[in-house]
Amino acid sequence: MPQSLEGLKVLDLTRVLAGPYCTMILGDMGAEIIKIERPDIGDDSRHFGPYENGESAYFMSLNRNKKSITMNLKEEKTKEMFIEMVKQADIVVENYRPGTMEKLGLGYEKLKEINPRLIYAAASGFGHTGPYSKRPAYDAIVQAMGGIMSITGQKGGKPTRVGPSIGDITAGLFTTIGILSALNYRNNTGKGQKVDVAMLDGQVAILENAIARYFVNGVSPSPAGNVHNSIVPFEPFDTKDGEIMIAAGNDALWAKLCRVLGREDMINDERFKTNPLRGKNYEELRPLLHKEFLLKTTDEWKDILTNAGVPNGPINKIEDVVKDPQVLSRDMIVEVEHKKAGKTKVPGVPIKMSETQGEIRTPAPLLGEHNEEVLNEYLNLSKKEVEELREKGMI
Repeated sequence: MPQSLEGLKVLDLTRVLAGPYCTMILGDMGAEIIKIERPDIGDDSRHFGPYENGESAYFMSLNRNKKSITMNLKEEKTKEMFIEMVKQADIVVENYRPGTMEKLGLGYEKLKEINPRLIYAAASGFGHTGPYSKRPAYDAIVQAMGGIMSITGQKGGKPTRVGPSIGDITAGLFTTIGILSALNYRNNTGKGQKVDVAMLDGQVAILENAIARYFVNGVSPSPAGNVHNSIVPFEPFDTKDGEIMIAAGNDALWAKLCRVLGREDMINDERFKTNPLRGKNYEELRPLLHKEFLLKTTDEWKDILTNAGVPNGPINKIEDVVKDPQVLSRDMIVEVEHKKAGKTKVPGVPIKMSETQGEIRTPAPLLGEHNEEVLNEYLNLSKKEVEELREKGMI
């Protein structure tokens, strides 16, 4: 099956998470990803545990469908080699601190002179403009500064970091969207451009109704635990043997929920018959629902609620997620064969397309695994010339 980004050449200077997540998506959709790493050291995440046969599972989970070459971009010879590769590339992606590429003499202003069609994407903590642009950042920093921690956690508790590195991942997703938008513009005009994505901007963008609520009432939202701030009931309830998540997102679903609970009397109860009323009288409503859910097990409620058309779900542990029949039927857990680590399982491709389906074609590469192949293809270097560069520490 053909792939949607087949034929695109991407020079990937990224490391750790935000950038590699972006280029992984591009690779899943068929782009050729040339991951350029530091000699001997490579991407920082190659040194993050856990390990399988000495290979980082963290690194492998983010760098499938890529070819790895090594280049010391502080050397003039390798800078010249990189520039020659840029002439043939469609996209350059980097997530250095702003100013780093300029210090190397490889910033966007220089590269666009070499290749006016180039799309140059930069993901960074605070972006390439503004008073914080030169500051370093990690996921936890932008989660804290971007407000998402202030609305996460138990009611009355301390602000809590979201489990996955959502600051990095969101930046990776927005960078991908920016690249695809720039590609469409280039298809129409022939002109490339710079894509500047900040992790902090991404956190502000996904605050959803928290910003709207603040501008309406002038009060900063605070953590509400697992309760929704605008919809009731929209939270987990204890069952006979565990918990189940319920989302009665409108009055019709509320009526269905009341019927399966055997509490038809609450459907038109003046305290509860509309969502605003349920929110206003939440403290009265919650104990009534809690009492009913304790009468059956999670599995019993799951079947009853699903059959009645009420949105629900168990609170799965990771061990449950990776065995879930829906997850497996959508190929969201995929086994790949790595040269050193052996058989490993990674998340699948979440974007399903009818004509150009993405796929995991290759596992994460070994450091410098494709030096000879790529340097021969892009620069016509012989095996001997590649070996000489390696001996000099340039690759």
